[in-house]
Amino acid sequence: MRLLAFSLFAALTLSSLPAPAHEFWISPETYTVEPEGQIVAHIRVGQNFKGGAYSYIPQNFVRFDMVAGDRVIPVEGRIGDRPALSMTAPAEGLVTLVHQTTDYFLTYSDADTFVNFVTSKDFDGVLAEHKARGLPEAGFRERYSRFAKSLIAVGDGDGADREVGLLTEIVALANPYTDDPSAGLPVQVLYQGAPRAGVQVDVFARGADDAVTLTKYRTDDAGLAVISVQPETDYLVDSVVMRPLEPEAENDPVWESLWASLTFRVPPR
Repeated sequence: MRLLAFSLFAALTLSSLPAPAHEFWISPETYTVEPEGQIVAHIRVGQNFKGGAYSYIPQNFVRFDMVAGDRVIPVEGRIGDRPALSMTAPAEGLVTLVHQTTDYFLTYSDADTFVNFVTSKDFDGVLAEHKARGLPEAGFRERYSRFAKSLIAVGDGDGADREVGLLTEIVALANPYTDDPSAGLPVQVLYQGAPRAGVQVDVFARGADDAVTLTKYRTDDAGLAVISVQPETDYLVDSVVMRPLEPEAENDPVWESLWASLTFRVPPR
């Protein structure tokens, strides 16, 4: 009976995951933690920095870690835990939370949904390539996965974010908790370990009044974007890779989207 209940719960969880036009991010309950305190964070999917929280379900992810310096500590939990992460901070300093989902699939039932998604993420040439490949306007499938990071200050929060080996990821090149961000906070967007030049970066900012603003940036030749930030504000940085897939069988996906996100908070000055 317990196995049946879990199977039903997992099926409902998987079926309720939204289409990839929604952002995916790690949402800590607090971005600053005392040494040996608890790091507590939700996994969220939604839009405009608002979304539902998802449980700790191992079938839904291929990686879930805390990175502290050179240490990589797997996140442990019980199936169904919500928040999805609740563990003692591994060390004083900057801790990077890392989460990679399994692959998911969706079918575009109408052309407008695909056009709107491609347009909103500024995938130059995708619609022309879609037509040139002779693909239908609707009824085709896409595969997608998410690669999320979040920066937590434990104690003094000293340290630096780094590349953690995700297929696509966003690396903060300054520490929002210890560095002066008045001139902006630089981030680098990577794909297969290489900088992504000339791609769109969406930055959602949520201030003390809970209002959310969206600002779009474009990376330079080194994959860098310098984000304008304000104190006492939470940030969600998002960038998406869209790549073609060659189907081997009927109903195979013909596109794949890879979503990278990074969350952090700029503390009071």
